[in-house]
Amino acid sequence: MTTNSRLPRLPASLVLLLAVALGLWVRDIAKAIGTPIPALPMPFGGSLLDNLLATALALLTATVLLAPGRSLARSLGLQWNGARGPLLVLLATVPCWLGLWWLGALATDIDPLSLLMLALLFPLAEEILYRGLGFVFAQRVLGWSWWLAASVQAVLFGAVHWLGFGGPEGGPMAVLVFAVTGLGGFVFAVLNRLDGYTLWSGLALHVSLNLAWNVFTVPDAIAMGWQGIGLRLGAAALAVLVLWALLPPRARRATAL
Repeated sequence: MTTNSRLPRLPASLVLLLAVALGLWVRDIAKAIGTPIPALPMPFGGSLLDNLLATALALLTATVLLAPGRSLARSLGLQWNGARGPLLVLLATVPCWLGLWWLGALATDIDPLSLLMLALLFPLAEEILYRGLGFVFAQRVLGWSWWLAASVQAVLFGAVHWLGFGGPEGGPMAVLVFAVTGLGGFVFAVLNRLDGYTLWSGLALHVSLNLAWNVFTVPDAIAMGWQGIGLRLGAAALAVLVLWALLPPRARRATAL
């Protein structure tokens, strides 16, 4: 039995993998077995419910697997480790914002509800499921190496976006989406590790990039071309570099579960 888990590592790991892989597909699975779950009666009602169910599944899985007496919040990286890390990450995204302003234009159809959902609530749910359960919990509770936990959840994160973009029918563009989002998922995990195994620095990058790509409108050829990908990867690389260089070593140490 592992130090912080109720179950031996192998069965606990299999439960975790299933939860992370299927977390955003709960309603699809329910529909496939003949018990459809209706969307919430509001704009984005279906997507919002998908993300709420994914978050609930992550919390439930962590609760079931975590050994008694251990902190659920810390096991998922939900504890606060100070504002310095997230603020440094936000600062690192400024060149991306400037680049999008230069290459595109301010969106004329900005909807506050869309921004709330696409740039904050959905990224938060994804961070709890993929980086909270898939990375922090896998590493700190189940004893996975950090690079293995980061890689596995990144592949699953890329795969859900690949499927959302059409999967095999999406062709090369879907493969590109898989590569970019998968790499992004890995970077979010690295940022969380640098900030003491908390989710907030990775979330800061996730939210800022999502917000920027919704505030500005950019031609598709640029968004999915070398300029758009370069802005994303540049912001990710700069965030890692800034956090590694400027965050105090004591802030990088994970608190006990």
